[in-house]
Amino acid sequence: MSGDASGSGRGCVHVAAGALVDRAGRVLIAQRPARAHQGGLWEFPGGKLEAGESVQAALARELHEELGIVVRRARPLIAVEHAYADKTVRLDVWRIEDWSGVPHGREGQPLAWCDPQALDPVAFPAADVPVLAALRLPPLYLVTGEPAQEPEVFLARLDAALARGVRLVQLRAKTLPAGALAPLCAAALQRCRAAG
Repeated sequence: MSGDASGSGRGCVHVAAGALVDRAGRVLIAQRPARAHQGGLWEFPGGKLEAGESVQAALARELHEELGIVVRRARPLIAVEHAYADKTVRLDVWRIEDWSGVPHGREGQPLAWCDPQALDPVAFPAADVPVLAALRLPPLYLVTGEPAQEPEVFLARLDAALARGVRLVQLRAKTLPAGALAPLCAAALQRCRAAG
């Protein structure tokens, strides 16, 4: 990506990165070379887009070059733009859910499989901190429908969603009268906490 994304006269470096997640829920991180920008910090593997290259093509190319894998299934995780003192970067980070090959540091970079909850943001470039937050979110996010005047039906639907694995809920109740909202919120909160 070229152009002035930061307003400072600098161009923006467009990067495609992959968060490989294994069956245990661990994510693969790589250590940046000491000579590189933000050297010595940990990051998600990937690299710059070439002229005319799509994010998906760059992601596939970079992960093959760096890790020796072929991406089979990926989905967008988060896009982050961050202005450092010397450059602006745009990270297009994809969650890699299936790949062929065994990831290894083809450029000699150390790799580590880590629980996303255990990753210390201080060990990463500032642009990667929102990526850590995104990886820590549950994979399902429920925005409820309007509860109307039947709280029992609403709560039964909420129970069913929680039983299916939903772990992040936004209660949407724009039309519910104020007097009915507080008890419904309390009941929904109790169910959500019980489900973790």
